[in-house]
Amino acid sequence: MTLSETRPAPAPVPSFWTATSRVRVRTLILLRWLAIVGQTGAVLFVRYGLEVDFPLGWALTAIGISVVLNLGLIAARRSQELALEWEAAAQLGYDAVQLAVLLALTGGLQNPFVFLFVAPVAVSATILRPSLTAMLAALSFACVGAIAVWRLPLPWPNGEVFELPALYQMGIAAAVLVGLGFTSVYAWRVAAEEERLNIALAAVQAVLAREQTLSALGGLAAAAAHELGTPLATIHLVAKELAREVPPDDPRAEDFQLLITQSERCRAILAQLSANREQGDVMIQRAPMRALLEEAASPHEGLGAEIVISTEGDGPIDVRRMPEIVHALGGFIENSVGFARARVDIEAHWDADHIEIIIRDDGPGFSPAILGRIGEPYLTERDHEGMAGGLGLGFFISKTLLERTGAKLEVRNLRPPQQGAVVKAVWPRASLEAPAL
Repeated sequence: MTLSETRPAPAPVPSFWTATSRVRVRTLILLRWLAIVGQTGAVLFVRYGLEVDFPLGWALTAIGISVVLNLGLIAARRSQELALEWEAAAQLGYDAVQLAVLLALTGGLQNPFVFLFVAPVAVSATILRPSLTAMLAALSFACVGAIAVWRLPLPWPNGEVFELPALYQMGIAAAVLVGLGFTSVYAWRVAAEEERLNIALAAVQAVLAREQTLSALGGLAAAAAHELGTPLATIHLVAKELAREVPPDDPRAEDFQLLITQSERCRAILAQLSANREQGDVMIQRAPMRALLEEAASPHEGLGAEIVISTEGDGPIDVRRMPEIVHALGGFIENSVGFARARVDIEAHWDADHIEIIIRDDGPGFSPAILGRIGEPYLTERDHEGMAGGLGLGFFISKTLLERTGAKLEVRNLRPPQQGAVVKAVWPRASLEAPAL
């Protein structure tokens, strides 16, 4: 399975005014309530607990505006809906400006709470597109610059004056800028990886559902053959009786004979369906090791590279024929055939404790730049003589399917002077071997 076969076509990008974020309005309201409680507790503790004088009324007014905003959002009855991107960006921008007002009233950059500017930007990085996060980061840093110029003195006990050197304040501003950049990039990367994994896992589930549907078709065929057998036998019997009652020169004799012939043909087809279903049940439950590898490799034979299968172990072995294993091995074999120059080797080895399957090609191997990241969804494809190949979602699906069956996967290149890529899967024998009949 290649990336182009599994990744859906990109949907049209919504406009700025219609695009939705990945967060509900309720979550933004809840985060603001937490900020309101923390801000209120902090200013009251400083004013009455530490007995430090500062413009408490103005500070409570700034906090009160946040309360009014939250109550207005609750009254709009949209708390369960996903916030539009512009709406979420506007709310987070308001939070940054409101924090700047509080800090301007309490010392500006000299206030140790200045690092809270990182919070709105970090939230934005997880729910909004990078361009909006960059705009919010610019707004936050503009607020930092504003409170460096327009601010009241830092409140201090007993009316004393505390003033940090200008160079130190510049260092604080630089630290906030670095924190904004690092935190936003980190949060954005984590959110993007999570989204990509969710999409890839959904594709894995779709593949498994398809395999299970194909397996179920055999059961439906057997049920249909069983249910149709009795009425078809009755039709065949009646047709034979009618054929005996008419003379050979009767014009109806030929029709009766045709009816008998066709009913016998139908009975043969139903018998074949029933026989194939019984064989299919056995194959679904178990298969010789070589038969399993041949089934996984057969769709890719004759597509360029020669596929050579070899098996070796302690005596004959039957393994569980799981759709996950067949599909995953087929995905690895397809990649190997696509990159091989002339040959792909598929080897199976087993002993008393382990079973291993090795897929090896004689192509250029994996690029060193991505060798350590193979298995991530939507990974950039390696280059093969100037052409891109599929090592993205399909490789991720195959890796995930095998790991779900208990396999440990090893991906590497052959050691020089040999060339080629190697994918090796190792199972505990007990987890892959089919139970004895």
